[in-house]
Amino acid sequence: MSPKPNPPTAGCLFVLDLSGGRVLSMKTDGSDKRVLAAGCPNPDGVAIDAEAGHIYWTNMGVPNLDDGTIERADLDGQNRKTLVPEGATFTPKQLHLDKKNGKLYWSDREGMRVMRSNLDGSNVETLVQTGQGEVDRRDQTRWCVGITVDPERGHVYWTQKGPDNGERGRVCRASLDVPRGEKAAHRSDIEVLFDGLPEPIDLELDLEHRILYWTDRGDPPRGNTVNRAPIDASSRPGRPEIVLTHLMEGIGLALDVPGDRMFVTDFGGSIYSARLDGSEKRMFLYGQGNLTGIAYANVVSREK
Repeated sequence: MSPKPNPPTAGCLFVLDLSGGRVLSMKTDGSDKRVLAAGCPNPDGVAIDAEAGHIYWTNMGVPNLDDGTIERADLDGQNRKTLVPEGATFTPKQLHLDKKNGKLYWSDREGMRVMRSNLDGSNVETLVQTGQGEVDRRDQTRWCVGITVDPERGHVYWTQKGPDNGERGRVCRASLDVPRGEKAAHRSDIEVLFDGLPEPIDLELDLEHRILYWTDRGDPPRGNTVNRAPIDASSRPGRPEIVLTHLMEGIGLALDVPGDRMFVTDFGGSIYSARLDGSEKRMFLYGQGNLTGIAYANVVSREK
């Protein structure tokens, strides 16, 4: 008997509509838009496990109520389930899936933390704690927002956005595990890769070429942009390269490295595509509400 052929796959985008409280899927040109989940309290970060057929997303909830959650559903929206319940994370933001090691990583804005859990939501850990209590919570330089992971080198990267358009944003890096004998609030291995940024938000890592990309929703000329920079010290420039401009408060970012393209959302409700160097920029959807996280994945084709 000949082996059963693998079902055809196609590139797909998964987008979060904060203003509508919805999780959406669509083709990479914006067509075939579907609502996978509704009634989500301020969704922000999204990650895809195409192999297992799962979508994960964060709900910020109401920032002062400490009621953020993380949910999972099948890629068609079925079997929706809360993995990380209210009270375990304050305001979860961008989400990263480390499938190989069975972990979810996320930044917690008002919680002032970098966190992780198992894929089923168990074993919630705090890896980095940038502040504690109400006084610190008012200091936006402590707010952790974007996140990505380099599992091979054992690093987690995150952004601390700073005040709106404040030119005090940071991109930081540390080991995936808290050093022995240290605590999340007092780690000796935290590196600040870039400082004085307008307002950095979401991160994505091109591991093949060792390049970090991020959105910045601050004021022009350095804000409302997508930026990139090599992550290894020997080749890291003093300033990041701006590859995309004229966003309306850029938020979400997804890379398709084999396809040499990126996808970007902004708070003005637009979705853009471009090559990784920023050329061939195209807005293919607009007026879609306040958009936050975006993810790209090759999934089993829905074509009949």
